[in-house]
Amino acid sequence: MKNNTIEIFLFIDALGWKIVNDHQFLTDILPYRKKVDMQFGYSSSAIPSILSGKTPSEHGHLGLFRFAPEDSPFKTFSRLAWLFKPASFWNRGRVRHHLSKLIKKLYGFTGYFQLYRMPLWKLKFMDYCEKRDLFIAGGMENIANLHDTLTTMNVDFHISDWHLSDDENYLAAEEAIENGKNFLFVYTAGFDGVLHDNIKNESVIKAKLDEMKIKILCLYQKAQDNAQNVHFTIISDHGMTPLTGTVDVMEKIAQSGLVFGKDYGACYDSTMARFYYLNEKAENVITGIMKDFPGHFLSEDEEKAYKIYRSDRIFGDGIFLLDAGIQIVPSDMGGKPLNGMHGFAPENEHSFAAILSNGALPENIEHVADYFNFMIERARAL
Repeated sequence: MKNNTIEIFLFIDALGWKIVNDHQFLTDILPYRKKVDMQFGYSSSAIPSILSGKTPSEHGHLGLFRFAPEDSPFKTFSRLAWLFKPASFWNRGRVRHHLSKLIKKLYGFTGYFQLYRMPLWKLKFMDYCEKRDLFIAGGMENIANLHDTLTTMNVDFHISDWHLSDDENYLAAEEAIENGKNFLFVYTAGFDGVLHDNIKNESVIKAKLDEMKIKILCLYQKAQDNAQNVHFTIISDHGMTPLTGTVDVMEKIAQSGLVFGKDYGACYDSTMARFYYLNEKAENVITGIMKDFPGHFLSEDEEKAYKIYRSDRIFGDGIFLLDAGIQIVPSDMGGKPLNGMHGFAPENEHSFAAILSNGALPENIEHVADYFNFMIERARAL
């Protein structure tokens, strides 16, 4: 017997508004579409916002790492950093991947965890924001996430396992439909990886979109075969900005004579540097150095507008955002630039996220955090 209605929300990482428009992606079946403000930051800030309806100011997730010696879970491990030499070997991507898996297991982390290129000796100064799996019950501690809310509502739902590949998650979603689930949140991350490497290659982007379209249409058809009404919506978190240049912020700060952990702390993300001032001298020196780089320190008004302002300054005393297209290389995230990166100013033309649907969209969806209430409204109507 068919369900009366099936609600499907398909999350496609990095499906930005510009790409949607440039390629007229799925205009035939999903004609209702809107440009949406991305959450300032990266997936580490966007995903918890989408899954809770809260912003970093509320849920506390911005960069994966933050300078917080008093809260660092890595103090014991970091004392063994001298064992991990030479640095050239331990900075290799494959080695870092396996070391990350080991640390994740040792510390019992269930969320997304990667060391990337964070220096091992710095770990004793660092806390990590995503220790728990954000997608499962209780994943955001004292904030109700999508799983918690749907459970309270007694909705028969399916939420993807983010550990699985896109193909596995499409297959799991089809099986969930066959098993009678009537609310689906389907997670896919593969498009993001393609764009990081190929944002300037239109033929590769088109080929990937065509591949995704086939899988989406199969999922749509499966839902239509099992329900009288299908509400199908695609949501994304941000777009992708092409690389235009690189800067070495880390080296300039290291040459300043300031001592990390004594005078200052810092997290060097791909598009921003977040500084923690431990004395007035450090603030003066660092702000002086950063005047030579293409970008600016966010004002309090900008932080509030971007929904990242916190009086406790856990994200940094000073957040320096690079101009769109410029990447920090090397950074705590990597030793080489990527052809595309997100995490620049939300108002940049490449930054906007997108929502596409086969039904009318409410006017109040303006920011990715607004997806949450829309999903809950649709679940409540089942």
